[in-house]
Amino acid sequence: MKRYGMMIKLRPEKYAEYKRLHADVWPEVLERISKSNIRNYSIYHKDGLLFSYFEYIGSDFEGDMALIAANPVTQKWWELCNPCQQPLDTRAEGEWWANMEELFHAE
Repeated sequence: MKRYGMMIKLRPEKYAEYKRLHADVWPEVLERISKSNIRNYSIYHKDGLLFSYFEYIGSDFEGDMALIAANPVTQKWWELCNPCQQPLDTRAEGEWWANMEELFHAE
């Protein structure tokens, strides 16, 4: 299992919409996330920043992420969520959410 932390900005005017969307995530989106070996997925908000955390239990992260990205229901979900987000200027090429380096973990 590998832990992932990622960050992105939340557009201030989209806070209520984003919160409403995530209060009732579509079951098909959650099913695809689970089928793609993601567990313990959380999104936190503070001062205009979103922090996501999840655990990946699979063996082909890129392949599983490609399955999520190719899913038509997930694509429609992203059409609603992406306008609420603003990627960090410091993200790596090809990233929407910026990956973070894990510096510490305690069980």
